[in-house]
Amino acid sequence: MKILMATMGLDIGGAETHIVELAKELKGRGHDVAIVSNGGVYVPEITAAGIRHYLAPLHQRSLSSMVRAARILRQVIRRERPDVVHAHARIPAFLCGLLQRWMKFAFVTSCHGVYQANRALKLLSNWGEHTLAVSEDIRDYLMEQYSLPREQITLTINGIDTEKFSPQVSGEEVRSEFALDSGPVIGHVSRLDQASSHTARQLIALAPRLSQTVPGLRILITGGGDVYSQLSAQAQAVNRSLGQTCLVLTGPRTDVNRIVAACDLFVGVSRAALEAMAAGKPAVLSGAQGHTGLFTRELLDKAVDTNFCCRTDPVSTEDQLFASITAALALPLKERQALGAFGRQVVQERYSIRRMGDDCLSVYGKIRRKKYRVVMSGYYGFGNAGDDAILESILHAIQAASDEVAITVLSNDPEMTRSQYGLDAVSRFQVLGVLSALRRGDALLSGGGSLLQDTTSTRSLLYYLSVIRCAQLLRKPVMLYANGIGPVRRPANRRRVKRVVERATVVTLRDHSSARELAEMGVTRAAQVTADPVFHLEPTGPERSAALLTSAGLSPGQPFAAVSVRDWRTLDSFWAELAKLCDHMRRAHGLEILFLLMQPDRDRAATAQVQAHMEEPSYVLEAPATPRELMGVLGMAKLCLAMRLHTLIFAARMAVPAVGLVYDPKVSSYLEELDLPSAGQVDTFDSHEAIRQADALMADYSGVLARLQKKSAQLSQAARENERLLLELLERTRP
Repeated sequence: MKILMATMGLDIGGAETHIVELAKELKGRGHDVAIVSNGGVYVPEITAAGIRHYLAPLHQRSLSSMVRAARILRQVIRRERPDVVHAHARIPAFLCGLLQRWMKFAFVTSCHGVYQANRALKLLSNWGEHTLAVSEDIRDYLMEQYSLPREQITLTINGIDTEKFSPQVSGEEVRSEFALDSGPVIGHVSRLDQASSHTARQLIALAPRLSQTVPGLRILITGGGDVYSQLSAQAQAVNRSLGQTCLVLTGPRTDVNRIVAACDLFVGVSRAALEAMAAGKPAVLSGAQGHTGLFTRELLDKAVDTNFCCRTDPVSTEDQLFASITAALALPLKERQALGAFGRQVVQERYSIRRMGDDCLSVYGKIRRKKYRVVMSGYYGFGNAGDDAILESILHAIQAASDEVAITVLSNDPEMTRSQYGLDAVSRFQVLGVLSALRRGDALLSGGGSLLQDTTSTRSLLYYLSVIRCAQLLRKPVMLYANGIGPVRRPANRRRVKRVVERATVVTLRDHSSARELAEMGVTRAAQVTADPVFHLEPTGPERSAALLTSAGLSPGQPFAAVSVRDWRTLDSFWAELAKLCDHMRRAHGLEILFLLMQPDRDRAATAQVQAHMEEPSYVLEAPATPRELMGVLGMAKLCLAMRLHTLIFAARMAVPAVGLVYDPKVSSYLEELDLPSAGQVDTFDSHEAIRQADALMADYSGVLARLQKKSAQLSQAARENERLLLELLERTRP
């Protein structure tokens, strides 16, 4: 990939070092990386690694600087044409967010710390399409203060180069350069700005007490910033008062690995502390946001939670810091070495640069602008296993066919759709959101399922027709994807469906009865009969299916019939008649009865009605189950009695013989397609006829099974045509 990073500057600092190491890691893996910043001491290092650098005043909040920085950013983005733009601080993120609105690049941010922000700053903050947080408490901060959904945040780490920062690196040259002699050396590395210089100030103030307590002690402070000159003057004054050089301020350095190698104890936080730990140095964790003390095995979980920044502890007093330092230096050499070895082990196991690179590449892959963007409209986000199976199967089929198609789903529950499937989702009833998604997309995919019908309601039909019409008005191609058409009873609705279907770019249908329905409406355009997308879906494995059966009370290997019913108008007599059929299947054929809840909130009451009329015992799969899990359970059944269409389709996909309970013409049409028997219409249901049909199926079970296996294989092959036609459409219509 081509990656552009934007940050305030590249001087000494934990976030800056993170960016440098990340950029070098990605470059080393073959990616093309460039950085935009205000420059700094690390620029020669990144340019030597083959990383391009562009200078822009991304470090200042003044209006003139931000306008100039935005102009430079726009020019760089146009020149580089990156696959991903990755911003690492609030000013760069704000400016990249503004540009992203009309330049439409993939946009990621990283959050390296928590900031105090007023309401205006919160409104102006832009966290991109996805955010990387370097610790759990930063993730929690983003969720609480900015209301970012958890699924939009990925936890990452401050990756440390454990070969660069190693006990094998010598600090003798640094000791010689600054005349540190052979006494103990306390090291501190940080950006010396007003907000982050708390520990450096305390070390300078404590120098007289420390040098008196620990003869020959030296304090080595590395970093630059807007208070460096002030702190340097204070340090010189302390040295003069002591009559010796106790404090050494090096200014900004890029050879931090040699700096920490020259130290016996490190005092600081975050990345600098991790680098010192990687070098095998014991560390006192103390900084501007808190003081945890000498890092030991007992403090591991607390330190990891805050990325070694101590945010959950109070800021140190001089007395606290003095006590921690002197206690650490008073430890026997072997104990200090053991603490250093443990610190290095922690860094090696948890904070590798490779993992940091993996985290970023994973996020880049999720949001990278793909060649095509498709909007999916259907009955999604309602907790219906059949329609969720359609969504999941279409998603998997498209991903298998091409990795260049990004999908946005119009969902009743966008948050659930995002978390469950990792897809972009917008509320299906949020008009502006739907229009925006259609405008950004390359095509609308309407389906699968029975969307174009007025049995449920005319309002439902008008919704789907309106979405299609909006896409057509925006000049976006429309594919009716494996649709089940009808029944459409009202003449006005039939005319509406005809107009929309005639204007669609591609039409595929899941069964031949849908093709006949369109023909009867007078539709003359070509439509191809393929198959329901669910024939692409793979079930979960037998272990998970067996576990679900056990949770419902069935023993492994126990033969059973899977039964699926749903709420449907007034069917008082139907429940009692169906109960007779269920009782018969148990008595005559030894099949336990297991009820499946395809849409629990709508199926549970209907299931209870049947059970209340049964004389034989029965079971209900109450455990929450995904479509793939339900399909796996169905695959272990001997027989299926199904009112819901997608239960029949699941059964056909798994080659389980089924008997249909017809509440809608689409059920009888699919039974005809699959060459499976009907137990009758639910509103005129006769248990005697239903039992006759079920007994006939069981008598010819091997023949029915053989025909169904052959038909299932044919439909699985036909379902692949949907993706082929979609990709042809996208390739043909994209400018």
